[in-house]
Amino acid sequence: MIQDNQANFLYLSQLLREYSEFSCNLIKVLNSTSINYSTLPNTKDIWCVDYMPIQAETNKFIQFKFEPDYLQGKQWIKYQTNPKIVCDSLGIIPLEVPIKLDGGNVIKGNNWIIMTDKIISENNQYSKAELIAQLEQIFNCKIIIIPKEPGEMTGHADGIVRHYADDTVLINSYKGSGLENYQERLQNSLSQAGLKTIKIPNDSANNIRADDATGLYINFLQMENLIIIPTYESKTDKLVVELFEKLYPSIQILTINSIEVARMGGVLNCISWNIKV
Repeated sequence: MIQDNQANFLYLSQLLREYSEFSCNLIKVLNSTSINYSTLPNTKDIWCVDYMPIQAETNKFIQFKFEPDYLQGKQWIKYQTNPKIVCDSLGIIPLEVPIKLDGGNVIKGNNWIIMTDKIISENNQYSKAELIAQLEQIFNCKIIIIPKEPGEMTGHADGIVRHYADDTVLINSYKGSGLENYQERLQNSLSQAGLKTIKIPNDSANNIRADDATGLYINFLQMENLIIIPTYESKTDKLVVELFEKLYPSIQILTINSIEVARMGGVLNCISWNIKV
């Protein structure tokens, strides 16, 4: 299973340039690293991780059905990218799977994948056991199901949890958010799967809109020997950077002000499709 920390090539949507200040700053940050990057053509929105295929091996990509419930309304369907058109333009022929799943709901470890239970509600033609069995066969690894965050529209896991080590994950801290009971359920589900947890500060609890990701740090971009952390002109920024420097002492840690895109509902992992070439 190709993990984020093995990725050495980054794709971004060509639409990201519409967020001019953020995109210019991101290019400057990327140019200061050894990461190669390019843009995806024919995208309908900037959230690349969700509609692009999942890389299991260097030359094996798995394309799930991208028909998220939050884009099926008349107002939103125009933002639903057709991944086949994008993949064709890149010369990628993925294995197509008729299961609904967004890439933002896939957190990859070496021998496990974490998803929220949104995967179950969006594929109710299968029983939970049947669905998990199919996914474990497709990915050839253990599937760990966690509860989705209450009130979060997409039901994605990448705003909740990230890989740290084979036996440890990073999770959002929900202290003072009113979601402490959810935190307990989340940690229980991960503990039952044999995973330890490290809490990452989270300043998104006081956002007025539920789809505003400002203050969400766990949605960082990770590549080979590099982590880019979103910042929000907050005193918490410094605390998070210092924590990541302790957690990843041999990894380059960079930051980028991400308020402009966070207000649209996602941050750095959301806008990225990072692969190993």
